[in-house]
Amino acid sequence: MHERALAPSAGPALTAGLADSVFEKAVEDPARPVLARRPDRPAPEWEKVTAAQFRDEVLDLARGLVACGISPGRRVAVMSRTRYEWTVFCYALWAVGAEVVPIHPSSSRDQIEWILRDAVCTGVVVEDEHGVMTVGSVCAALPTLRHVWQLDAGAIGQIVERGALMPPTAVDSLRRIVHPDSTAVITYTSGTTGRPLGCALTHRGLAHLCDTLLDGWGHTGALPGEQARVLAFLPFSHVYGLMIQCLCVRGGVLMGHEPDLAQEAVSSALCSFGPTYLYAVPSVLEKIYKNSLRAAQQAGRGALFERAAETARAFAAAGERQRLGRGSGPGLELRLQHAVYERTVYRRLRASLGGRLLRGASGGSPLNRDLALFYEGVGIYVHDSYGLTETSGGITMQPLGREKSGTVGQAVPGTEIAVAADGEILVRGPSVFQGYVNAEQATRAALHGGWLATGDLGRLDTDGYLTITGRKKDVIITSGGTSVSPAALEHRLRVHPLIHQAVLVGDNRPCVGVLITLDQEFLAHWRSALFRQGRAPGHEAREEDALREEVGRAVAAANSAVSRAESIRVFRVLPRPFAVENGLLTPSMKLRRDAIVGHYAAEIEAMYDARSRPARLPVPEAPFGWDDDDNVFR
Repeated sequence: MHERALAPSAGPALTAGLADSVFEKAVEDPARPVLARRPDRPAPEWEKVTAAQFRDEVLDLARGLVACGISPGRRVAVMSRTRYEWTVFCYALWAVGAEVVPIHPSSSRDQIEWILRDAVCTGVVVEDEHGVMTVGSVCAALPTLRHVWQLDAGAIGQIVERGALMPPTAVDSLRRIVHPDSTAVITYTSGTTGRPLGCALTHRGLAHLCDTLLDGWGHTGALPGEQARVLAFLPFSHVYGLMIQCLCVRGGVLMGHEPDLAQEAVSSALCSFGPTYLYAVPSVLEKIYKNSLRAAQQAGRGALFERAAETARAFAAAGERQRLGRGSGPGLELRLQHAVYERTVYRRLRASLGGRLLRGASGGSPLNRDLALFYEGVGIYVHDSYGLTETSGGITMQPLGREKSGTVGQAVPGTEIAVAADGEILVRGPSVFQGYVNAEQATRAALHGGWLATGDLGRLDTDGYLTITGRKKDVIITSGGTSVSPAALEHRLRVHPLIHQAVLVGDNRPCVGVLITLDQEFLAHWRSALFRQGRAPGHEAREEDALREEVGRAVAAANSAVSRAESIRVFRVLPRPFAVENGLLTPSMKLRRDAIVGHYAAEIEAMYDARSRPARLPVPEAPFGWDDDDNVFR
């Protein structure tokens, strides 16, 4: 083990359960708005809920849960999109000492049955009739399941009514005996390679991480004197979304909920709610950038936007060099250019995101450095972070005034990060999970002397900044023995406006290849721009040639960051995207690589079998400048 980074210890430890923060906030400042909801969604009007109102709703629901027989240690699953009722149910369950088991609502029937059975759930909260029917179809295999509550059928009101005669002291008694090291959540891993595993996360682990972030960085979430606002749209069934919920409730941050992940719904909610801090994943940030570029091109201002984007990246890079002591910052000419684009481009982009955003965080997968610099240059610093389900969420953060894009920052206070000799990232700290439920062997394989073996690859620089380079299990080894970590190339490809998804392949093949799906909205715009003068005979062949060349340019741009041996030599554009529905993405939007390779085995074979049967979109030689000996298709 080498390259260890140790951050200083954090502040005072948690002394009770997570639900206590709801009751404490109600005493400290009962009129402070802590949640926002839209009763008439998707209408833009938000109704604010004060700390006292939230406490009362949690308490009333908790009384009803006690009346239903929910007691400390019982496990209740919540299978719903990110909505206001999710948060109320979550804290009511914690208030009585129960354990929450989040399930993504798009999970398959088999996955739902597995999680409910593996976690030995007593009850499950579903969103609609479809959820009721799905759970009903597996009830025969779940002898411990006693309750199925449907939110859209008034479940909260029904439970509250059932607990009307239950004294509040019954909840207070249960809440006060919750120990910080008690299990708060059983959250299941993505299941990219087999059955999902249930990670037992404690009240202390979740609270420590949230309190550390609030203590060190909480003041950056809003302008001085203003309350920070966060729009929660990421799934609470994933630890990243769950961490956001806990952080907002513990920090008194005003949190709104947006259950619909469709682009139009999220964009509308951002505009109407006006968050000051954005929590997102790279695909959301990529989509915002691509949509802005497409809108500018449709308005005849595409060239202006691209110049503005380049200026933003250059301005941010110069600022980074200055704060790291490696340069003098943006020069006069660059500052003047930036000021011009601030008035014409940047201000409009910020307005489209609600007009209040100051900073943001990206998680789930590495954020492309150029994209991070773009957002910083337009006035919204977005830092990349790193964490796992097993670490209760993000465990790295950028030190204020010393931010370094392209890395995920340094270990948060109280957490240790090390890199083993083989490049695997190891983590130790109070937010690391207790272990996998009903999987002792898997727990022993993951935990070694208090260190969690993450399965991720990375490196620490001399200042303790961590860079993620990939996953151990994802490394591709070509027939020539070249090892390639696919993440960096895939991320660079996705920055291109036309490319939606990219998956590298090439194990035991002569070179690296890639399967690509296209952004359908940008593709439609690209096609309309290509044939703006009308569609003459033969336009389909010309479109295919133009698309081949454009994708080839994107591949060439990605290849510029790696050696020739690691570069992509072949690609195939697929007709439809990888999705949860077709089993090629996990509910948390991670690629199921083995499933993708198996599903597209014929396409992969055809991609490599160019001598006898060229691929429909063969790699163009011109944009790459290959010699004949480099081209595996000659």
